[in-house]
Amino acid sequence: MITTIQLSASTRQRLAALKTSPRETYDELLNKLMALVPEGDDEGLYTDSFRIGLLGARLDIRAGRTTAHDLVKQRLGL
Repeated sequence: MITTIQLSASTRQRLAALKTSPRETYDELLNKLMALVPEGDDEGLYTDSFRIGLLGARLDIRAGRTTAHDLVKQRLGL
C-alpha cells in the first residue's frame, strides 16, 4: 500500500539532499534514517517507547539541551 505524507518544502529539500542517488525513493531513504535508531543491544530488544526516548535524548544533545554532570551532582548534593 502506498500513502502520502505532508512535508514542508524545506523538509523535502533536506531529504532530497540525503539521497545517495536520484533513483533512491523517499521510502528507502526514510527506512535508512530510521535504522539509525538502534533496535536493541546485547541484553535484548528495546521497547518502542525506549527507542523514542533515545532519539529524543540524542536530539536534545544536538540542540544543546543538556546539563553538565558536575552541576547535576551539585544540585543533588553528591
